Amino acid sequence: MKKIAVFADVQNMYYTTRQAYGKQFNYRKLWQKIEAQGEIIYAYAYAIDRGDNQQQKFQEVLKYVGFDVKLKPFIQRSDGTAKGDWDVGITIDVMEVAPSVDTIILLTGDGDFAILLDKVKDVYHVTTEAYGVPKLTAKALIDACSVFHPIESELLLN
Repeated sequence: MKKIAVFADVQNMYYTTRQAYGKQFNYRKLWQKIEAQGEIIYAYAYAIDRGDNQQQKFQEVLKYVGFDVKLKPFIQRSDGTAKGDWDVGITIDVMEVAPSVDTIILLTGDGDFAILLDKVKDVYHVTTEAYGVPKLTAKALIDACSVFHPIESELLLN
């Protein structure tokens, strides 16, 4: 049975599905789809902790689905801009688990991850997949993964 690791960039998924479709991503439906391909060995969801009650309920849903939720504090800079980026954390986790799985699945449209997918394919000979909103996913990411799954209506909450 194929061993799978899933890495969800929660902020990216939230904003891209909301912008493109006005809906939220359906993590439960995604889990069922991936589980049909093999055994999910690792599943991480990376989110920003704003201490918001509704957000905490959503994080509990992610845990219930099967994700290990990793939180980073929301940082408001003095100039009014915000920081809440998980790119380095996701990259470290992908590199750590890649030797022990057959497939790496990223849920993001962020092109910064293209070099990571190229690296794990070359070094660990894993299949790499990405789920993203087609018009908001970087071409570099689509080109770097073995399989790109466009997020469309069947993976959205009604």
